[in-house]
Amino acid sequence: METKDYTATIMVSKTPEEVFNSINSVSKWWSNGFEGSSAKLNDEFIISHDGLHYSKQKLVEFVPFKKLVWLVTDSKLNWLEKDKYEWTGTKMIFELTRKDDKTILNFTHEGLTPDKECYERCIEGWDILIKDWLFNFIIIKQD
Repeated sequence: METKDYTATIMVSKTPEEVFNSINSVSKWWSNGFEGSSAKLNDEFIISHDGLHYSKQKLVEFVPFKKLVWLVTDSKLNWLEKDKYEWTGTKMIFELTRKDDKTILNFTHEGLTPDKECYERCIEGWDILIKDWLFNFIIIKQD
């Protein structure tokens, strides 16, 4: 059976290094409810939003300027009715490729599938986070 993990793709006129470094600046594009570190392999960080969302990620794959994988080691989505912990064990995968003078970012939330209770709201959230907040942070980021 084919899975239908959530995916999003953006393309920017930045180098893979710039995009990779932007992704690692999690607190600047995802949430100000950020604590921990996301700079190197095995780093862990927490994202929390006003008692509605809590997730703890561990950086389990780190290939500079090419790929990042975060494993959700703990989570609680308080607005869910059935399984508030359904993000736990899922992975957030960022893969970078170069095409001409642009970098393509392919994002996959592995395990976020249509059978999950949060799917519809989570895809709306990821669309905003990846296609708007992260995209705009990458294109305007000043080092």
